[in-house]
Amino acid sequence: MQSLQDWFEAYAESHQNVVNKRIHYICVPVIYFSIVGLLLCIPNAFFINNFMHLPSFISNWAFVVLLFVLFFYIKLSVKMAFKMMVFSVLCLVINIEIGKHINLLYFSVALFVLAWIGQFYGHKIEGKKPSFLKDLQFLLIGPAWVMQNLFSKK
Repeated sequence: MQSLQDWFEAYAESHQNVVNKRIHYICVPVIYFSIVGLLLCIPNAFFINNFMHLPSFISNWAFVVLLFVLFFYIKLSVKMAFKMMVFSVLCLVINIEIGKHINLLYFSVALFVLAWIGQFYGHKIEGKKPSFLKDLQFLLIGPAWVMQNLFSKK
């Protein structure tokens, strides 16, 4: 299994252009955030019928999927998993709050589409294809790479 650093180096190969990097620093977290919002839109009948005693923060599909995502990060780095857990909880809380005021599905779809347009524009500038076209695991490496680049001491 590749180390987190190996993944970062492979991901960085198609993210050298300064403009593409800046686009990714915005769009990758927005995509992650919007996916959490989309997962929150999946009906919760399973949880309501089987886990009524749990708070809504936990009894939804986004929470379940994020648990599996965090296991992926734990296998690579406990430190990175912690950072991604904090970001994931923020995404959950903010999306739940947004959903109280506006239609979360439409909002999340709009964010998702706009952020992917930005991503592909960045790769057009870069002149290289997105990494996830080589390996879908890069869809989870991207958020960690952004987290590493934005919040780690250099």
